[in-house]
Amino acid sequence: MGLGEHTRCQFVPPFVLRQIADAGQASRGGGAAAAAAAESLALDEGIRTGRAAPDDAPHVEAVDGAWTVYTADQGTTLPGLRVRGAGEPATGDAAVDEAAVGGAGALALFAEVYGRESFDGEGAEVVMTVHYGRNYDNAFWNGTQLVFGDGDGQVFDRFTKPVDVLGHELTHAVTEHTAGLVYRDQPGALNESMSDVFACCAKQRMLGQDVTQADWLIGAGLFLPGIRARALRDMANPGTAYDDPMLGRDPQVGHLDDYVQTTDDNGGVHLNSGIPNRAFHLAATGIGGTSWDGAGAIWYAALTGPDVGPTTDFAGFAAATVAAAGEHAEAVRAAWTAVGVAVDAQDAPADSRGSSAAATQVAVRRTGGFAGLTRSGSVDLAVPSPRTARVRELVDRVDLASVGGGEPQPDRYSYTFCLPGCADVDVPEQHLTPDLRELADLVLESDEG
Repeated sequence: MGLGEHTRCQFVPPFVLRQIADAGQASRGGGAAAAAAAESLALDEGIRTGRAAPDDAPHVEAVDGAWTVYTADQGTTLPGLRVRGAGEPATGDAAVDEAAVGGAGALALFAEVYGRESFDGEGAEVVMTVHYGRNYDNAFWNGTQLVFGDGDGQVFDRFTKPVDVLGHELTHAVTEHTAGLVYRDQPGALNESMSDVFACCAKQRMLGQDVTQADWLIGAGLFLPGIRARALRDMANPGTAYDDPMLGRDPQVGHLDDYVQTTDDNGGVHLNSGIPNRAFHLAATGIGGTSWDGAGAIWYAALTGPDVGPTTDFAGFAAATVAAAGEHAEAVRAAWTAVGVAVDAQDAPADSRGSSAAATQVAVRRTGGFAGLTRSGSVDLAVPSPRTARVRELVDRVDLASVGGGEPQPDRYSYTFCLPGCADVDVPEQHLTPDLRELADLVLESDEG
């Protein structure tokens, strides 16, 4: 992937937001959260993007390197109004100041530990926008800047609250400017995992924790009280971060035997990232010390080295980490072996698909996003209604052939359009035309009841 093909990477996968939307519709108390989740999914069609900080919130001084925080003031115009820059005092706006702390901490990790000046290696300014949208349940890197929502106030708190959300999104920018891992299947799962890996390293460094003291959670503190969730992901034990009626059960996997072959979420990038995540945890704890100086340094060398490129799969990345591990090579090899990845070349799981639309059915699936939630809907053109008439009109004039294909972007949505008489067509969010966006809205709206 060239640098012109920017990745949009969201923190919350679409399957989480979809689960909240579905669960909220079925419960009396979840309507507002369901509406916020649905609105967040809809807002993510355009572009990607908590309460008081805890008493033990980490603090980091601003590093040399420009960063600026803007506010969208609940709108969607980017970057918005400038409110704080590097070296300037706290504003009293929690989201602004949290973004400053988390962003500076992530920059400090790359600059002070790995000698990398900003995400591009050349000291580029990091632009962050907070208060994006109204009740927006996500955060993202859009190829130019970092964007953060305030959450819905029922399930999600501010997305600036956990410092690792900042680190996760900044690392998507680093990956884009280094290996450029394409955002689908095994390379896409590696892309997601890189963001979790260096988010964990940044968080642990800011808290002064070694590998035995760390919680290995991604997004701890993101969920509000009453939600049965420790975090969004658990790197030590994928699939155990949450189990809640509104969220469902954490579907991440942690071993190659359980690899999820799916066309959703760009080939399950948020599901299968648990495999390399667990490998990193095992390598870090096997090496000991701190994650950023131990396994983190090895992973960074692999990510930025000559052996990892846009289509590198798990086995290829594993081999690169073993090659970069020096005296820790056997610990790294053992970590990958424990998750079922042999340090030999192997093919990524094949993608299979076909036409899934019946003769009169128009169906749309939306996957991806930071939470990896899936949302789907269908409209039967044989059932008369004002909505059906508009859907039919849009179907008659859209040209899927002109927009299909293209690389999906990290933490941004992908759409699968299933139209009568046509093979299914995947359209990355950034390639949606106004007609396709309206069609998706109408069809997905039909699934809400």
